[in-house]
Amino acid sequence: MAGTPPTEDRAALRRRELLAATGVCILLGRSAFALPTGGRRLELKNAHTGETFNGPYRDATGPLPSAISDLAVFLRDFHADKSGPVDIGVLDFLTDVMAASNLKGGTVLSAYRTPETNERLRATMFGVAEQSQHLLGRAIDVTFDSRLAGARQTALAMKRGGVGWYPNSHFIHLDSGPMRSWELDGINFDRMLAGGPLPDLLRPTPPGHIPSVRERLLRSRALARQEFLLRGKGKTLP
Repeated sequence: MAGTPPTEDRAALRRRELLAATGVCILLGRSAFALPTGGRRLELKNAHTGETFNGPYRDATGPLPSAISDLAVFLRDFHADKSGPVDIGVLDFLTDVMAASNLKGGTVLSAYRTPETNERLRATMFGVAEQSQHLLGRAIDVTFDSRLAGARQTALAMKRGGVGWYPNSHFIHLDSGPMRSWELDGINFDRMLAGGPLPDLLRPTPPGHIPSVRERLLRSRALARQEFLLRGKGKTLP
């Protein structure tokens, strides 16, 4: 009948309506409802909550509403126990990197962050951006049991977003923002993201404690070293 949308278009429209009804803020790129080659699925574990997600999150019609709702909880800011937006673009980026690297599953260290959590991390660790892509739900920090360096190289070759490399803390950062890359190491970012003990040199000064000249000097050197490593490579922050 004239004026009737094709079946695939009607299915995509219905899928959009269902996604809106979930109450989750979903970030859809231009290709979010494009027809991928088969479905897309993820097998992930949250390093801090022990929760898992294992299954498809989109099919040929587009994102699956129930899966996106589950992912909003799975990728929440566990520090504040608050869910945020879910960006389909960064999920597709991660899925493609894992598939191209022949990786079955991964472990998530950090995804969505509330402004409060981001500010707390900025106050205690070098390299956290004030306008981080994590605030928008567009970034994920992830590690794998093997082939982590290869996954990083695969992500860089895709030239489709931000790729951060944290070799000493054994994870990579992926985001769907502007294409850029950087490398930071040496200060146990994974422990700080988890809210664990900070390295002595970067731990906040306890109330009432007056740092000695030596303490201030060592702390300044530690921070300067990280800044030197970053600027010396011409990189930008996440």
